[in-house]
Amino acid sequence: MQEKLMSKKKPSFPVNDRFHKYLAKYNRNIKIPVFYDDLLRFSGSIVVYDQHDEDTFWVRCYYPDYERDDIDVSLKKVYTILHSDGSDDSLEFLNVDAIDYCTFGNSKPFRVKIRNVLNDSFTYFYVKKADASRIYGLEFEHILSPHRINFLVYRDTLIEEHIAGIPGDVFIEDELPQCDDRAKTQIAKQFVKFNERCTIRLLGDMRSYNYVIIPTHDFDHVEYQIRAIDFDQQSYEGNLKIYRPQFFKENFPMVKLVADKLQESSIEQYRKEERSLLAKRIINAQSRYKELMRCILNDEISTEANVKKLRKELYEFSSDMKFKRARSMGQILRTALDFVKRNYEDVNMKRLV
Repeated sequence: MQEKLMSKKKPSFPVNDRFHKYLAKYNRNIKIPVFYDDLLRFSGSIVVYDQHDEDTFWVRCYYPDYERDDIDVSLKKVYTILHSDGSDDSLEFLNVDAIDYCTFGNSKPFRVKIRNVLNDSFTYFYVKKADASRIYGLEFEHILSPHRINFLVYRDTLIEEHIAGIPGDVFIEDELPQCDDRAKTQIAKQFVKFNERCTIRLLGDMRSYNYVIIPTHDFDHVEYQIRAIDFDQQSYEGNLKIYRPQFFKENFPMVKLVADKLQESSIEQYRKEERSLLAKRIINAQSRYKELMRCILNDEISTEANVKKLRKELYEFSSDMKFKRARSMGQILRTALDFVKRNYEDVNMKRLV
């Protein structure tokens, strides 16, 4: 658990023409009035602290008066494009409360807080540099996970909606010790399924601060879901362990919870359930999935060394010869997902015979 899995910073990969056309077809590629580089022109900033007076690694940005008005109007328009029909009708009722810049991590995002002045409700969205591997991660999340996700891409700028939930590291420290046995068992089950989903679709770096826990109140108990919020490490690293959340030391309390609350047979049952759900989502979204696969198959979103290392580890893990013949991260991902889909279809065929 103490092995250092990641060290080097991941590079950003450009979005090629074919992928841009795919994004345009599915209303992801829409003209927006502001770019990531525009927000970099802030003239000053202050550190943002949390409720415990600890540094959040975000700074609040301030802009010259002659630029702030234009930036505010542009960001409000982006909000209406992301969440509505893009019309100007509601702009007068919106206010940009804050523009924060993250000094930590690969993407260096801006977080924009938009408030509705009529009822004082607010929401966030993020402005980032468009990185092909991150956008593939977002699109695969939309197709293959239980959750839908909203984002826009225009030229070199990516707009992402905010995903609400309790950050995993905060939940593990503050909320998990207060959960009863029933809740802990359910959280353990969800972590097994989340772990399986990330591994199969090659979504890496799911340390506890890169996912959120979403509690939902049902009749007499609380249901929990685990949802990824960072898609920077989609199909980049060569080390298979990076795609398996169980191997990050930050997730050790969750791994211990699984060991304490679930029997091996239950763990295997939940893994099988998640593989079956993945296969069903692939089949149900077959046309869109195939188009996305055609984009990623020949795209360069990793290094040759990482491709060779990962295909070798996956071959040793699965004994599937198709991994040995993969020449890109896209081909490795297709092989992994085809493997899951084929096994699901084989089981169903035997059941029908």
